[in-house]
Amino acid sequence: MTRPRISFEFFPPKNLEGSFRLWDCVNVLAPLGPEFVSVTYGAGGTTRQLTHEAVTTIDKTTGLKVAAHLTCVDATRAETLAIAEEYAAAGITDIVALRGDAPKGAATFTPHPDGFASSVDLIAALAETGKFTLRVGAYPEKHPEAASQDADVAWLKRKIDAGAVAAITQFFFEADTYFRFRDTCAAAGITAPIIPGILPVENWKGAARFAAATGTHVPPALAAQFEAAVADGTADQLATRHATDLCTALVAGGVDHLHFYTLNKPQLTRDVCAALGIGPDPRLQSVA
Repeated sequence: MTRPRISFEFFPPKNLEGSFRLWDCVNVLAPLGPEFVSVTYGAGGTTRQLTHEAVTTIDKTTGLKVAAHLTCVDATRAETLAIAEEYAAAGITDIVALRGDAPKGAATFTPHPDGFASSVDLIAALAETGKFTLRVGAYPEKHPEAASQDADVAWLKRKIDAGAVAAITQFFFEADTYFRFRDTCAAAGITAPIIPGILPVENWKGAARFAAATGTHVPPALAAQFEAAVADGTADQLATRHATDLCTALVAGGVDHLHFYTLNKPQLTRDVCAALGIGPDPRLQSVA
């Protein structure tokens, strides 16, 4: 099997314990030689400053290429572009540009009166600066707010046409879900890479809740397997096997880049990478 390129997503820490957890995750996974790592925003932009601090610290300390998430939520255009300029000044030129989730307590996203109305507007403004490599989000299954899958794909094409160079998908449980989406995107004229997002299941109940919130289909047989594995204490083994099998099928189908949602818990991601033949790069040293 051809070794795929990899990348990882981290959360910004909210407290001291979270800082140790993030740094442990970076320390464990950095030696695997990711193409880039990304740091998320909290819902409603609640971790904006924490994201900035995590991004710049990882960049300065590890030498990894870091992509900062940037959203349209609860900020003016000027404030959002100022954050982007701060990243550029710090040497951070990769951004994952997203609309963002609604603030806590809000049912749907409502643009700030002086802010970006959508992710397309944000992407276009960032692209106009000429300073950033822009990646965007994509839904291999219909976004809960989208009218249809076709509407979702048409919106993704607008984001790519606005200046994004690649898309990273929401997680999914079956390889065919990704392949159907990739083919639909190609038929719609999208030529940018569609990077599959992989979620090694650290906690089945949490993953199932997240799947319900994002419209991700959970195969009944897989749900039954995880429920049984949780009951008999073999959930980690099942999670590693499922994610490994999923990644193997994706690579066999032509995927050359896998993006892992680590949840700042590196062990499962590391184990899946090992099962795929992705071990530490001898040229890289621990960042601890």
